[in-house]
Amino acid sequence: MNQEQQRYEQARARVKQLKGFYTHAIVYVVVNIVLFVINLLMPGPWWFYWPLLGWGIGLGVHALNVFVLGGTVGRDWEERKIKELMDKHDEQR
Repeated sequence: MNQEQQRYEQARARVKQLKGFYTHAIVYVVVNIVLFVINLLMPGPWWFYWPLLGWGIGLGVHALNVFVLGGTVGRDWEERKIKELMDKHDEQR
């Protein structure tokens, strides 16, 4: 694989990570708005904030992984893992 193709694949993987996070964030917002409206219209105690909080923690971890750690513990994780698995396969031969 030449260097230009490698850069393209890395950029493509990064876009996939970002798209996954943004999709997660949009679904989080929409679902929690619906839960809030349901809770608003139903009699009884307020409960909508529990899924908001729990899922929000998960969304925060997702954001940390994508934006701070660079996606699955570092930008080069996939390349390192591929090399590790290829080396392991070669050792077994």
